[in-house]
Amino acid sequence: MFTGIVEELGEVTAVEDLGDAARFRLRGPVVTEGAQHGDSIAVNGVCLTVVEHEGDEFTADVMAETLERSSLGALTVGSRVNLERPTAVGARLGGHIVQGHVDGTGAVLDRTPSDNWEIVKVSLPAGLARYVVEKGSITVDGISLTVVEAGPDYFTVSLIPTTLALTTLGLKQPGDPVNLEVDVVAKYVERMLGDRVQGATR
Repeated sequence: MFTGIVEELGEVTAVEDLGDAARFRLRGPVVTEGAQHGDSIAVNGVCLTVVEHEGDEFTADVMAETLERSSLGALTVGSRVNLERPTAVGARLGGHIVQGHVDGTGAVLDRTPSDNWEIVKVSLPAGLARYVVEKGSITVDGISLTVVEAGPDYFTVSLIPTTLALTTLGLKQPGDPVNLEVDVVAKYVERMLGDRVQGATR
């Protein structure tokens, strides 16, 4: 499990095409400290497994489905990425429960700057809109954020200077893709209520 509190802004240093998959090499001095083969690291909100670790870099294999269902397929050498290690049992849950399982992708639609924050508008796939509510939690490129406005096919978030400076959302421009993970609690509630309704109508 992750919390959506990005530990560092890393960088893609190599991309190897494996045909039906890709191998990424990424630089991240913080997340690679003590890293071992088989460890999990969230890359732009996608939980990946460490294959190799050397110095401040690690490699991870990404299968075709993940490349197609997330924005990782658009990464190239030099791309900046949000990195986070799994949270330790008993640690503070600074953001919210994040699984690292991307539900879909959106795109930055607009940015409205202010003196002390910036409003970012993101497109929302139709199938995910029902899980997004005003003042609820959503994960964007692995960042735990609070929804300001929830529209039928978009949502907005308000970003403080720290988030803009230390994550990819400070770099994203209109049209750029972002990974989205909705609140897992909402999905479980929907499933349980759905089963109850179906049971009552049988």
